[in-house]
Amino acid sequence: MKPRQVICVLGTGPDFDLVEKLVAEVGGPGFSLDREFAMTTPDPRMLQSFESCLTNATFSATDRQAVSGHDSVAYILSPPMGDKDMSFLVAARMLALTAALLRAGATAVKCESSGLTHGRDRWLELADLAAGAPSLADLTTVLYYAWVKRPLSDDDRMYTCGMHLLGEPDVEIEADGLADPDRLDDWVELIDGLAVYLLTEVRAADIRSGEGFRLAPEAPRWILTRRACHRYADDDFFYNPYGYWLMTPG
Repeated sequence: MKPRQVICVLGTGPDFDLVEKLVAEVGGPGFSLDREFAMTTPDPRMLQSFESCLTNATFSATDRQAVSGHDSVAYILSPPMGDKDMSFLVAARMLALTAALLRAGATAVKCESSGLTHGRDRWLELADLAAGAPSLADLTTVLYYAWVKRPLSDDDRMYTCGMHLLGEPDVEIEADGLADPDRLDDWVELIDGLAVYLLTEVRAADIRSGEGFRLAPEAPRWILTRRACHRYADDDFFYNPYGYWLMTPG
């Protein structure tokens, strides 16, 4: 299945005609409001669902109240994405659409394709940064922080979810000390370093399993291994057809 951006949008006093208008104007061709699953009643599962999508402190008490007080639910779908260039275009348009919906009265948004949400202010900040990005590399970095969830963990690995929305493999780390809270920032820095490298450097397309990666010339060396995505079923929105780059100590 080709990757696809799907966002869940909450609001009060639903106006799905306005939502559809913004989807067409800001999202553009291939973007759609899923009328079949649109709801004009509150969904009691949403607060827990949004809570499970958090990875940082940008979701405030006001944002939680907005989720609790919603009375409508809409799902916005992007067109399926077939290559990296299209993925970037779709990611940028979906971020602009997210901001347009929030400014038009939506109260909360989460990404169903990576399990990530931000608070309203953070969504708007990211959209403004993307709109004013002075370079493609800067835009790419903003889109990474907007759509890629990290850090996640299972068993003995830490990993990202959402790189498929930008046309690249997700990133994993397997090493001792991943559960040490004092080292969390270091692991996130390493994950971000490789992920942004994959997204912004031309040389990244030529990486092969067995090669090394360092954050800096004197930093520890990590061995890269490319592997397929077995964490999610291939019809799951989280599934990454590009697989993973696994980092292990060199």
